[in-house]
Amino acid sequence: MRESDLTDLLQWTSTAEAKLKNIPFFARSQARQKIEAIARESNLDVVTVELVELARLEFGQ
Repeated sequence: MRESDLTDLLQWTSTAEAKLKNIPFFARSQARQKIEAIARESNLDVVTVELVELARLEFGQ
């Protein structure tokens, strides 16, 4: 399975999407990939704002 197929399996809440849009454009794609990797490792189907915040803390931002 390609990574792009894996990305399609995850849903994002509207608040998580809004939080992602606060990340500068040039870093957003990489941040999305890392956040989705954390979600997959946690066996989650939905990316929540709490997960985005957790990822932000892990990345030291």
